[in-house]
Amino acid sequence: MTDSLVSLLGWAGIYAPTALGAVGSVIGCAIAGQTACGAMLDVESGYGRFIGISAMPSSQMIYGIVVMFTLERQVTPEGAGALFAIGMLCGLALMCSAIYQGRCCASAINASKAKPEVFGLSVAPAAIVEGFAVFAFVFALVLANNLPVPVTAG
Repeated sequence: MTDSLVSLLGWAGIYAPTALGAVGSVIGCAIAGQTACGAMLDVESGYGRFIGISAMPSSQMIYGIVVMFTLERQVTPEGAGALFAIGMLCGLALMCSAIYQGRCCASAINASKAKPEVFGLSVAPAAIVEGFAVFAFVFALVLANNLPVPVTAG
């Protein structure tokens, strides 16, 4: 591969956690938000909790931004592969986590709409999915901190 293509992959890896985390957060929040809108038509109160839970998948975007800033550095041919792998794999994990968390949130909204007393328990699957996003986040931060930072002359 040419150095410019290797460099391009390195830059893609740096920005992938934010981009893919954003895509997942948008999809996850949309899934849960649409369910929240439908649920509000069927209940007389408790709208705030439906809206609150529908925002849960947005956290993956925040994790992606932090990982991006941690990965941000001069891209060299020696480090580009690691930047690409860490960023892209973390980004994919965040994206999938946000989408499936949105589905869990939608299920929690539907369950608590019919039986409000199960709201706390029904959010547990979404919290478990969030835990996996945190694992990917921490994994990326640990690996990023072990990458050598290129020394520039000057």
